[in-house]
Amino acid sequence: MTVRIGNGSGFWGDNLDAPIQLARHGQLDFLTLEYLAELTMSILALQKKRHPQAGFASDFLDVLERLTNVLHEQPQLRIVTNAGGLNPMGCANRARTILDQAGLPHERIGVVSGSDLLPHLDDLLDQGFPLNHLDSGESLRVVRDRVVSADAYLGALPIAEALARGARVVITSRVADASLTVGPLLYCFGWPSDDWDRLAAATVAGHLIECGAQVTGGLWCRWDQLSDLAGVGYPIVECQSDGSFIVTKVTGSGGAVNRETVAEQLLYEVDDPTRYFTPDVVADFTAVEISEEGKDRVAVRGGRGRPAPDSYKVSIAYQDGFAATGTLVIAGPRAADKARLAGATLLERLRRAAMRPEHTHVEVLGAGDSLPGVLPPADPPEVVLRVAVRDPRREIVERFTKEFAPLVTSGPPGVTGYTTGRPTVREVHAYWPALVPKSAVTPQVDLI
Repeated sequence: MTVRIGNGSGFWGDNLDAPIQLARHGQLDFLTLEYLAELTMSILALQKKRHPQAGFASDFLDVLERLTNVLHEQPQLRIVTNAGGLNPMGCANRARTILDQAGLPHERIGVVSGSDLLPHLDDLLDQGFPLNHLDSGESLRVVRDRVVSADAYLGALPIAEALARGARVVITSRVADASLTVGPLLYCFGWPSDDWDRLAAATVAGHLIECGAQVTGGLWCRWDQLSDLAGVGYPIVECQSDGSFIVTKVTGSGGAVNRETVAEQLLYEVDDPTRYFTPDVVADFTAVEISEEGKDRVAVRGGRGRPAPDSYKVSIAYQDGFAATGTLVIAGPRAADKARLAGATLLERLRRAAMRPEHTHVEVLGAGDSLPGVLPPADPPEVVLRVAVRDPRREIVERFTKEFAPLVTSGPPGVTGYTTGRPTVREVHAYWPALVPKSAVTPQVDLI
């Protein structure tokens, strides 16, 4: 038995056509759609704050509507996505309407929730769970009054349960990225939840495809050897019951799948490759063997696993002031020097107005500032001046946004690129990583 899983989205904002093409031509059993990241959770928290019915990745609804014909044509195809974000039931209710209107009223939608810890934070703190910052060790109490979201990374078991209960579409809240793939494999192959080696292998498969086209040629070091990057194919894993699998893509699509693209993605966002922590298993990536089996087909074998941790990672966002970023184009002789003078002049004017921000950053793009110390100093004919500030006081940031336009006539010569208006002041959400015992979290599976 071979299970084909394709991932059509690596993040919220990814290519909207990719999941449609993948589902139509990939001969899939499961289409996964990965939308969430730490930044995304902050964005969803802002949206839900403004509109309580929001809080999910709305792009998924557009994708689902475009996929309804495929769901009619391919009765074996199921969809698993974490688009639910902070409001999985709200997302599922909207999805229910789409399926009903498309003539699919009997298809069940599984909803995985329970990751939202915000309503329970005070109880957790009172029960002796300090939710200490993983880097600083500080207790969450120091920012508790500014917390806007707190979500545990759930694992694969609730996804497998939803599929076992007949869900055609599974919409989750925050789960670990790889668990979107592990869940379907647990369901299909019936592995015990303590089969650590197979769970590790499934986690490797999920990790390889979770970022979409990053494993099929996106960001590949040999980018100049790619064909049709505009039509890059998104990844498919062909999985066997022993945990081995093939990484591939739709035949004829752009990009590439080879040993390098797979190896690069395997190490993406990995701290210790001998201990890759997920809610499902601790995977050892050093045991993985990668070999090319043909054009755009890479075999992966040999995952090893250890027992899953007894805690969930928690992604917490809290209010941390306001920020704004502005840019100007500076052209002509000594463009980089003029840009640095313009940035210093802007900040000095703020200082003289007693409006000095707590945090400032000035960079001259085109002169090597994006890779400091890597590229030799350059004297390009044009550069982009980028100035960013952050401060707890909104009025300070507001004043900053008004200091760009004066540089047009009261700064160095060659200033342009100022016609888009003043920079926008945005609320900043900072990230607080923590752990919570699994015993304190109750995943829930509902069907609608």
